Amino acid sequence: MARPRVFYGAALLAGLSLIWSGYAITDLMESGPFGLSVALAGDVGWLTVLWAEYRRIGPRRAAPLAGWAIALGVALLLVLHGVRAESAAQAIAGPFVVLVGKIVWSFALAALRDPAALTPEQEAEIHEVMRDSEHAARLHLARREQEQRQADATIERIQQQARITLARDRADFDITLERLEMRAEIERCSPIALAPIAQPEQIAINPSTPPIAPSTLPTEHTPTSANTMIELPSIADLAREHVASTATNTDAVNAICARRPDADRASVAAAVRRARRNADGMKGGYG
Repeated sequence: MARPRVFYGAALLAGLSLIWSGYAITDLMESGPFGLSVALAGDVGWLTVLWAEYRRIGPRRAAPLAGWAIALGVALLLVLHGVRAESAAQAIAGPFVVLVGKIVWSFALAALRDPAALTPEQEAEIHEVMRDSEHAARLHLARREQEQRQADATIERIQQQARITLARDRADFDITLERLEMRAEIERCSPIALAPIAQPEQIAINPSTPPIAPSTLPTEHTPTSANTMIELPSIADLAREHVASTATNTDAVNAICARRPDADRASVAAAVRRARRNADGMKGGYG
């Protein structure tokens, strides 16, 4: 895009204004480089405000007002320089160059802008929509992060409860297993239950019952089966006795069965094994 001709005129006036204001302010202050720095500060500030006005930076009227304030301040210093030099021409021509340059730059900036460009109000509206959209996006993101944190906390709480339940189940399992092992140990260590001793049959006597022959009545010295079982030693006692006197369980079982032919061989074998374990335990082994 070609620049308008007014731009070149404005640039030429800006150069002349910078040269004249720099000379006049430096001469007015009579401080050499320090006075030149003040002049350059005013000129650079004016050019910066022109650029901000062209780019529409800041509030709508801030840049134009700042540009006119700087231009009037420089013009006032140039008037003071003319008065001090007792020259009416310098007092009038000096600020004239600065003010004309400022006016020409106002037209140049208007010519440099694209006619199809958005107005400041339209750009402000677009910026407001963009801000609202950015605000909504960040708000949605913040809400999602909050929900994610809440979900993580819920999952952690559920996992903690599951770990507690698992620990309780494991403790219950260990206790139940220990109880079963103790019950089995009690059953292994308990003695063999002896069969109940059969009582002799009682014969009912009534007037119609014939008298019993004397040969069939048990005498005081005739041994009965019940008396025989009471007088015989128990299987457990025999097992302890023969375990102590035999080397193997088989020999002990054979000896007990020979002494008690009425005993069950499997029960005798179980009693011998139990007696053997108890004897080994008393000697220091596992009972």
